[in-house]
Amino acid sequence: MKVLAIDPGYDRLGIAILEGGPNKSTLIYSTCIITKREDDLPKRLLTIGTALRELIGIYSPDAVAIEGLFFNRNVKTAIAVAEARGVLLFIAKEAGRPIYEFSPSTIKLSTTGYGNSDKTAVIVMVKRLVNNVPEGALDDEYDAIAIGVTCLAHHGRGR
Repeated sequence: MKVLAIDPGYDRLGIAILEGGPNKSTLIYSTCIITKREDDLPKRLLTIGTALRELIGIYSPDAVAIEGLFFNRNVKTAIAVAEARGVLLFIAKEAGRPIYEFSPSTIKLSTTGYGNSDKTAVIVMVKRLVNNVPEGALDDEYDAIAIGVTCLAHHGRGR
């Protein structure tokens, strides 16, 4: 199974494309889509949506996995991230891909075995579980890779 995994955001969006099954995965591609801070939110959402459409066209994933929305204290940021997620979900559905959503605690549990792990523990385990993780990957990339690992662990059997 090939999965396009997304750590949603509107400022910096983590993307990872993984292939494999529940035990060992290979990273095909990862990046962070970074939007321009001086652009208004609609322009940033367009940038994100256009990039996702291109990636689906290039890599033809079997599924799209995305982190579920969680609210922090900054309501304005949470709303913008929710709007970005809406664009991402629309593009994935438009492309006919199944969408799998995972909570932060499910991602941590699937990756490290503990639902309250910190970022460092997730990064360490991602490097153990996935082949080809780049040394200079950003946190959002690691998060996207962890989302992909979670998707493959839950849905990667028999594909």
